Amino acid sequence: MSQTAGAAAPTAQRQAGLIFQRCRWCGTASFRRLLCPVCASSDLESEESLSEGVVVESTVVHRYTKVARNESLVRFPEGFTFRCRVIGTEPHRVWVGARVRLAAGSNPESGEVLLEVCDTGGRTDWY
Repeated sequence: MSQTAGAAAPTAQRQAGLIFQRCRWCGTASFRRLLCPVCASSDLESEESLSEGVVVESTVVHRYTKVARNESLVRFPEGFTFRCRVIGTEPHRVWVGARVRLAAGSNPESGEVLLEVCDTGGRTDWY
């Protein structure tokens, strides 16, 4: 296997976004659902998200680990909200309104979705 093919794989993974479902009946967007949360239709179409969202709720969690981690509820512009983990900063420094994006190397299909803070939003106390 050549080095160019091996180097292209991480780049392609980094550019891939979150895959979510949109109901063909009512147009509601959802993430990792078998049925539409609004009309209970199973006719869902997969779409790719821009993978950038805004934190609407942030919590610091200590359970099952010795190290604290952040769990945030993030709203995406496509219309779905999803609970995920924000990395790249201390857990207590993630604020409501922070813009986040899919973290490089994160693989949403394997389990937990990891996001990172895109900008400081004019805040100087986030680091």
